[in-house]
Amino acid sequence: MKNYLQKIFYILALVLPLSALQATAQITVVSGIVTDAKDKDPLPYVTVLFKGTSIITRTDGDGKFNISTAEPHTQLQFSFVGYTTKIVTIKAGEAQDISVKMDAEAMALNEVVISSGKRPSYKNKNNPAVELIRKVIDHKNSNRMESYNQVEYKEYEKMLFSMSNLSDKFKNKRIFRNYQFLFDEQDSTKIGGKNVLPIFLQEKVTQNYFNKNPEKNKSIVLGDKSVNYDTPLIDSKGLSQYFERMYANVNIYDNNISLVSNQFLSPIADSAPTFYKFFITDTIKTHSPQLIELSFIPRNNTDLLFEGRIYITMDGRYAVQDAFLTVNKNINLNFVRALEVKLTFDKNEAQRYYLTKTNLLVDFGLNKNKGGGFTGERTVTLTDYAINKKQPESVFDGPKIAITPDAEKRSEDFWLENRADTLSAADLRVYRNVDTLKNMTSFKKTMDLVTLLFAGYKDFGPFEVGPVNTFYSFNDVEGLRLRLGGRTTPALSKRYYFETYAAYGMKDEKWKYFLSGTYSLNNKSIYSFPQHYVRGSFQRDTKIPGQELQFVQEDNFLLSFKRGENNMMLYNDFYKVEYMKEYESHFSYNLSFRKWSQRPGGALNFNTLVNNQIQAVDKINSSEISLALRYAPRERFYQGKIYRTPIIDKYPVFNVRYTAGLKDVFESDYSYHNLMGSIDKRFYLSQLGYSDVTLEGSYIFGKVPFPLLSIHRANQTYAYQLNSYNLMNFLEFVSDHYASLNIDHNFNGFFFNKIPLLKKLKLRESVSFKILYGGLRDENNPAYDQSLLLFPTTANGVATTYTLNKEPYMEGSVGVGNIFKLLRVDLVKRFNYLDHPVVSEWGIRARVKFDF
Repeated sequence: MKNYLQKIFYILALVLPLSALQATAQITVVSGIVTDAKDKDPLPYVTVLFKGTSIITRTDGDGKFNISTAEPHTQLQFSFVGYTTKIVTIKAGEAQDISVKMDAEAMALNEVVISSGKRPSYKNKNNPAVELIRKVIDHKNSNRMESYNQVEYKEYEKMLFSMSNLSDKFKNKRIFRNYQFLFDEQDSTKIGGKNVLPIFLQEKVTQNYFNKNPEKNKSIVLGDKSVNYDTPLIDSKGLSQYFERMYANVNIYDNNISLVSNQFLSPIADSAPTFYKFFITDTIKTHSPQLIELSFIPRNNTDLLFEGRIYITMDGRYAVQDAFLTVNKNINLNFVRALEVKLTFDKNEAQRYYLTKTNLLVDFGLNKNKGGGFTGERTVTLTDYAINKKQPESVFDGPKIAITPDAEKRSEDFWLENRADTLSAADLRVYRNVDTLKNMTSFKKTMDLVTLLFAGYKDFGPFEVGPVNTFYSFNDVEGLRLRLGGRTTPALSKRYYFETYAAYGMKDEKWKYFLSGTYSLNNKSIYSFPQHYVRGSFQRDTKIPGQELQFVQEDNFLLSFKRGENNMMLYNDFYKVEYMKEYESHFSYNLSFRKWSQRPGGALNFNTLVNNQIQAVDKINSSEISLALRYAPRERFYQGKIYRTPIIDKYPVFNVRYTAGLKDVFESDYSYHNLMGSIDKRFYLSQLGYSDVTLEGSYIFGKVPFPLLSIHRANQTYAYQLNSYNLMNFLEFVSDHYASLNIDHNFNGFFFNKIPLLKKLKLRESVSFKILYGGLRDENNPAYDQSLLLFPTTANGVATTYTLNKEPYMEGSVGVGNIFKLLRVDLVKRFNYLDHPVVSEWGIRARVKFDF
């Protein structure tokens, strides 16, 4: 008992003084703004420190600062190049807000003379900071990696993604009772806050080679390790590719830097002096060579620009030695609370600077000021950097990115040896935590519910039912349509997959159904990349002629709401066999055979003229073989339950399809050849945004009825569809040859950002233009050949289907996007063919678009 009391005494003796010290220690917190004494303009990047200490900060782009200490200091020192240093007396132990005015002075810096009694408005002309940045720009090519004949290096990459800024209340919710082991605590002043929940970790080691002449690049992935949730909803590889796009490599010598799916103008881009303001804020004479600290801010703080500082070598090479990039709090960027990029450079054997480490951190949240969110941090470290070391040609053979066979099976010894950036104990726990998590019954139940809500499928082990958004829909022909379906999962077999559904229309009183069986040839899920399978299927269902949808099914409930008349449909019977093969290079081909029967439905009729008398045709039959080729270099996507969602980048996508109609094969009535090709590409235009461009063309050889012609993509819903003609009616135009160009340009707020008050809404402008050239040869025009099916008409005999022989169809739109951060509304104009029945010259269309 005596020993027990002694322990309590010792503990109290230790704790009570600390508590008393904490109680008596007063925190001094000083915030405020620093302005020019003459013109009252805020001064960015002023150095602020407690005099005689190393407790230091800088004002932000708006001249504001915040600094604190637990020490009893009573003086703050403010210093800025071109201004007289100012000392301000403060009250220790209190929170206070002050306003500081600094006076300009005449001074010389590194042979650049600034002399002025009054601080003039910012100008590029005769500005030493701008003259310096122009020298940096002039020397960019000599400081790039590409200036060497050969370069090789090993790259270690770490990507950590966490739920962040979590309150203690959130952490202690009942739902997380069994998951407390997942949470980590960090310094509350760090980006991400005190409580974080790591949910994704990936490490990668790559050996890289570069050759200048001829230019060649080669990356060999030696090791790749990441968490794996082993659940159909979470595509771990897709997440990795998505993060690679969001957290791309930062090369400050490039004119544009791609981050969070947007392009930012580099502070040393060729046009940087037009968009940035530069300030010489310090000289570092203790470093060899001497450095100049060059700070910069955007001229317009809502544009996609950085602010921060770079350190420039004053050895005649004007190389970047270090860089810190962040963004202004008012930037027109959704859901981003903070963004920081730290670039570290070192000297190579030629005594020139090269990038050795990149640390990129982005903090996301629905509310920019409070509440939980997500924080992602990507660190890239370069080691074993060598220049002008020629490699054998065999090194560059094969694809530009090669993966060693055992890259994903590396031992822990490999990672201990190749981690250039040490993982913390908390980071190492992420792998173990996720393995524990995915085996917990409560987590499996939660993911089951999330899969139902977001993917539309309810998992029953070997079989899943869905998608739920197709269970109920309606249209003018079928009336109320009820559908139920599902498919097998890898829990049943990793080789065999089956999918089915049945639907019934209350108005047409007809059953529709689908059944398919697929055999995987690579023992992987048929939905995972690269696909390699054989499939056979039968489908009996309706289709709207000319409606082509992406990433959504036609009987989706939301597409039930349409404008105009929608009473013409086709009843289709498809018997199909196909072989699909994808390669790691993202080249793929699909070889298929299809027997196709089409019957008219609703107000649609198949009629011909026989001796000038209209004669009804019950159905048309065709059999065709198709070869589809697709090449999407460096494509990235997220694999969902049904569709792949592309992660759009600057690389083009090529499609070519050849189809041959086989007459007299399985009762086929027609012989024809159809050749179609398309190119899709996004063009980035720096501060002017980006354009999505699609060029497409087709030519049909042979004589065919109108259902086998090219029925141009129309849209009669109220949703804006990028790849359809939004004011064209279904089955309005048909062609046997056509060429089309679609351009959709987003300015990312370039103009709205310049308008006072309006810029606070962070809206974004868009324009689009679509033009379609087409035509119909006489042999396929029922006006010249009465053996063909007549074009559809209304019950009153008014034509509803036309050709494009007169002039191209054109429509355009102007839109306002980022409304409530997710809605785009377009005013669409149709330029011609306005004399057609039931068409509109103008229309309002909306599109939900989640974007940063």
